[in-house]
Amino acid sequence: MDIGMDIKELEAFLYVVENSSFSKAAELLHLTQPTISSHISALERKLGIRLIVRTTKETYPSDAGKLLYGYAREILRLREEAVQALGDFSKQMRGTITIASSTILGQYYLPRLLQNFREKYPDISFNIQMEDSAGVVEHVVSRSVELGFCGTHINAPKCLYHDFAEDRMIVITPNEERYRAYLETGFPPEQFFRETFISREKGCGAYQDMEEALSQLGVQMNAIQTSVKVRSTQSITQMVSEGLGVAIVSQSAARDYCRFGKLLAFDLGNVTARRRLYIIKHKNNILSPIAQTFYDFARKYYLP
Repeated sequence: MDIGMDIKELEAFLYVVENSSFSKAAELLHLTQPTISSHISALERKLGIRLIVRTTKETYPSDAGKLLYGYAREILRLREEAVQALGDFSKQMRGTITIASSTILGQYYLPRLLQNFREKYPDISFNIQMEDSAGVVEHVVSRSVELGFCGTHINAPKCLYHDFAEDRMIVITPNEERYRAYLETGFPPEQFFRETFISREKGCGAYQDMEEALSQLGVQMNAIQTSVKVRSTQSITQMVSEGLGVAIVSQSAARDYCRFGKLLAFDLGNVTARRRLYIIKHKNNILSPIAQTFYDFARKYYLP
């Protein structure tokens, strides 16, 4: 039978028994005497038995109250022990967090995030599994990792997505004279039909964002005759820098190559080509204290 005993009722009962006084129990618990009386009455009503005998001269437990007292004391002791243990664990802030990340986030966003987080919590380490966005979601759904980072909002009812960062899509070309001519005018969309186009493989978030950017430019992916598909954005930037072709990638992925003059970067004009990047967790999974701390830290790191 579920009698639904409340911890506050047991606490009020314990204090009344130990102090033989409703008023003293109220004082110690920082409650009013009527509140203490209400808790005792509710407990007696649920149990269907009198627990406290109260006369004009004294207050003491009934036989049933004496029996309950031992259990109540143990329940409250265990509660305090649990709170203390979790508090100590939280204060220690040590251990390993297992996460899954897609390529762009793992290479260009997580390093700075993890470095700053570990400056604050040096005893926390990370086990990172690199996957495409679909693989990240699969790991979160199966609970083989506590948190995931991906660039695609895949329909997964068991996952909670939260915006983590935002990236801009750009056209990159080799740093050659014929492409430098476009620096003032912009890269013409029709030029894609004349170039070797390099892209990520289908199914990943980067491919979908690239395909959407091309579509907004009036270029359909299946109309590009020559293309090369690779499994990492880093491979794309390297191939473009060596003159193999052109591509559309996240700005963050090309930043260093552009800084050192290995690539040219072109905005996409009026195209609203921005990648939304996500941090995800299982909606029914309670994160460990260290993972929860990292989750709260990460959510606010790149976005206000």
